[in-house]
Amino acid sequence: MRTDMLQNILIELNGATADIEASALISTDGLMMASALPQGMDEDRIGAMTAALLSLGDRAARELARGKLQRILIHGDRGYVIMSAAGTEAVLTLLARHDAKLGLIFLDMKRAAESLAKLI
Repeated sequence: MRTDMLQNILIELNGATADIEASALISTDGLMMASALPQGMDEDRIGAMTAALLSLGDRAARELARGKLQRILIHGDRGYVIMSAAGTEAVLTLLARHDAKLGLIFLDMKRAAESLAKLI
């Protein structure tokens, strides 16, 4: 039941704008909690990469005196990977198109992360 609710939030997030291609909720230790990913994406690899990047980003933010980590943004020539906290135990990871309107995506992500955090 709770997994279905998490899944529904991710599906709604993906449908919020055509710029969002996929999303997943991953525990801070790299375990997939819920996902709305395209066929063929390896959930275990995505979970492991998210946990590693989150750990490194958190450490960099602290050691470079940037305060508490808010989000990790990776920009490739084919789009974005955006990671943001969803409570203290999970990370919302999202894939977006290369021409995405990031301001709107950040707003949609924040709302989704708040809803997800309430369910975890």
